Amino acid sequence: MKKKIQNNLPDKYGHFDDYGGMFVSETLIYPLKELLKAYTRLAKSVKFQQVLKRELLTFVGRPTPIYYASRISKELGSSHIYLKREDLNHTGAHKINNAMGQVLLAKEMKKTRIIAETGAGQHGVATATACAKYNIKCAIYMGEEDIQRQKINVYRMKLLGAEVIPVKSGSRTLKDALNEALRDWVTNVDNTHYIIGSVAGPHPYPMIVRDFQSIIGHESKKQMKSLFGKKADILVACVGGGSNAIGLFHPFLNDEVEIIGVEAGGYGLSSGKHAAPLNKGKPGILHGNRTYIMEDQNGQIQPTHSISAGLDYPGVGPEHSWLKDNKRVKYVSVTDKEALDAFYYLTEKEGIIPALETAHALSYAFKLAKKVKNKNILINLSGRGDKDIDTIAKLSKMDL
Repeated sequence: MKKKIQNNLPDKYGHFDDYGGMFVSETLIYPLKELLKAYTRLAKSVKFQQVLKRELLTFVGRPTPIYYASRISKELGSSHIYLKREDLNHTGAHKINNAMGQVLLAKEMKKTRIIAETGAGQHGVATATACAKYNIKCAIYMGEEDIQRQKINVYRMKLLGAEVIPVKSGSRTLKDALNEALRDWVTNVDNTHYIIGSVAGPHPYPMIVRDFQSIIGHESKKQMKSLFGKKADILVACVGGGSNAIGLFHPFLNDEVEIIGVEAGGYGLSSGKHAAPLNKGKPGILHGNRTYIMEDQNGQIQPTHSISAGLDYPGVGPEHSWLKDNKRVKYVSVTDKEALDAFYYLTEKEGIIPALETAHALSYAFKLAKKVKNKNILINLSGRGDKDIDTIAKLSKMDL
């Protein structure tokens, strides 16, 4: 049996032991405490939970199914591969789970404007979708580099009525978009709610996002038993900021199950061109919390690289850092090339086109399936690959 761990963190100060916290300017202390107070009240509200449950059922399309990938299971060995189909959610990824919850939370707090950051665009699309449904003004910050990589999602956000604000500073990716969104929030705290898309940022965001995403793990536990009469032996999910992963992992933390998070190895960990802080980083402070980050000897954030915009982040959620140090979750990495190979393999063998982020988890799980015997491997298929078709086509020199 895996060692029991304390899974009711963070504490009242937002700490997962040495990680997490609220490292922000004084201007943001009040809105963060206001947010925590409102969330604590609504998390216990039967009415709020009923409304959210109804919206997830009728608007988002939950529960998402678990699919048994029989063909690749047979090809890869004696183990069985299952996919939690978050790609079948409305908007095409897990991000809508958190966006719906936080927009409802913002409405209860009487906020009239929503801002968000996005890398791969899925959180931006999910936020814009929820705002369109509830007629709330929406602005999305997105790095110029990611805007070029994710043109389809940029157009979707604009169709939904959101203002997409290009970020030209720094590496022009997710890190910089988050920086600009925080600056906006400091200026407009009275009427604006900031929806962080991952389990990163200052307390209480890592807790709030985890709680809204934990529906993935709760559903999975029930479905594995009711649909297949089995328990998962191994869980696998990709990790950037880490929301899809913690959403699957958290309900299983004290179960007899191996848990694996897969970071973006880019061109390889030894190349320096990757986005794998849990593998090659060290503890530091970024975006309002203490966690594993990629920084140089002078404490400056290092540039990252990943073929997937959603994993191209120099930090990670503090709960993941805590789980790493507790050795409850094993964190590994997968290169761009390995992720691409897995992308093609799942597409061709099972007729499912995954997001490039998800392809990292798939790659590691496929390699694992060749080594282990008679195990049930559950992978969080966190998003679909429509948004990545341009990138894939350019890499393969195919004509659209």
